[in-house]
Amino acid sequence: MFPQCDNPSMLVEKNVPLQPFNTFHIVARAHALARITSEADVRALLVDPEWANEPKFVLGGGSNVVLTGDVKPLVLKVDIAGRRLVDETDKAYIVEAGAGEVWHDFVAWTLQQGWPGLENLALIPGTVGASPVQNVGAYGVELQDRFESLDAIDLQTGQVFTLNAAQCAFGYRDSVFKHGGTVTSGGQQTLGLKDRVLILRVRFALPKPWKPVLGYADIDKKMTEHQCTQPTPQQLFDWVCAIRRAKLPDPAVVGNAGSFFKNPTVTPEQCADIIARDPKVVHYHLDDGRIKLAAGWLIDSCGWKGKTVGQAGVYEKQALVLVNRGAGTNGLGATGGEVMTLAKAIQTSVYERFGILLEPEPVVL
Repeated sequence: MFPQCDNPSMLVEKNVPLQPFNTFHIVARAHALARITSEADVRALLVDPEWANEPKFVLGGGSNVVLTGDVKPLVLKVDIAGRRLVDETDKAYIVEAGAGEVWHDFVAWTLQQGWPGLENLALIPGTVGASPVQNVGAYGVELQDRFESLDAIDLQTGQVFTLNAAQCAFGYRDSVFKHGGTVTSGGQQTLGLKDRVLILRVRFALPKPWKPVLGYADIDKKMTEHQCTQPTPQQLFDWVCAIRRAKLPDPAVVGNAGSFFKNPTVTPEQCADIIARDPKVVHYHLDDGRIKLAAGWLIDSCGWKGKTVGQAGVYEKQALVLVNRGAGTNGLGATGGEVMTLAKAIQTSVYERFGILLEPEPVVL
């Protein structure tokens, strides 16, 4: 049994507005919210008779969630801070960050310290703790490529444990943290950890020697524009930020949750069938023989760019992004219901034309 906190209920706020805590700026409230700054805060809740057996929802930066109403489970708002170099080997810098650290700020900090490797993942919204849940990725790099290990706490027992990459069962925008039951990865079965744990700290292995990850058209354009074939980590970071800012809305200005749908993967036969009907379909060949299709292109080709349902809309510059056309953080704006009605209409449209069911990325509450 853990030591009793003098008054663990002091951690918990009631009837808390969640509009500032989700990047879609959807108006909703948490019936109760606890700000988590350490594992001790979690353990205090687990010995409090009022909260020990209550359902719990872990909230990081709120950049991958759609709120369709008030949240009844106890919201655990992760505010765990800290950044440090844990170890240095011949092959890598091992860098650790608290789960509440802002992802982009952490990426920028690693470069300032002279530890490159995360620059392709610049400007991805959210927190460090959410990054392994989603296995975030951009421009040829996924989190799993730089992941070393993480510490998490069991939300039932209060025990802290460490997971390596294999135990996280990473996949495309996927991990053990998004599934209940059992998860199969690499021939191994792992128990799903959805809603069962809170990630405390994440460690990254940033490679030595550093090599730029190139090969994407947008980055190639920057190399040509700047007449540079071997960019520095900082140059690559700056280019990725510029590319993302040109294509994607700033959540602080226009509410959104980044890419709303996963890019679907199909067999070569399925792709050939689609190309026969739509020769311009944007697609990428994967190492395993499958082909990834650009979900934004599929949506755009169905005529959705710029369309709206209520105050929810499809971003004019990138059809993969759904936005809140309401009056920013102070107005009512789009509801979660409007966002999901729009999303479902897009899914139906793409399925009817291409026979592909797009899978949403955000968690829907």
